[in-house]
Amino acid sequence: MTREEILELFDKRGVKLTPQRLEVAAILLEKPQHLSADQIIDRLRDTGSKVSKATVYNTLNLFGEKGIAREIKVDPVRRIYDSTRGHHYHFYNVDTGELEDIPVGAVELGRQPDLPEGTEPLGVDIIIRIKNRRN
Repeated sequence: MTREEILELFDKRGVKLTPQRLEVAAILLEKPQHLSADQIIDRLRDTGSKVSKATVYNTLNLFGEKGIAREIKVDPVRRIYDSTRGHHYHFYNVDTGELEDIPVGAVELGRQPDLPEGTEPLGVDIIIRIKNRRN
């Protein structure tokens, strides 16, 4: 995304503009990708940024809340941030830690359960865990 597109997205989603948030967004939203907070921090450091680790984590939490990025919990301690906001599913390679999009339409869901009274659906997340074959 361009800087102007990021600013427009912030405005639409009610995110207050700060230089730090813009720096994080510029890296995460650069292209369709899956990045951990540590990967984003490393890329920020490579550009000479002084954004603190806490600010990056807080910014990513905000982006998740506001729908700017999808937070994907691949295990109890690891979270990956997905710049593709549209609904889609993932493969997660437990050996490499890589998250990969499953092509849209490749997964078909059959019958879904009735929702509890007074609730509405938010979406369905599917992560298919894979590992490298051992010879």
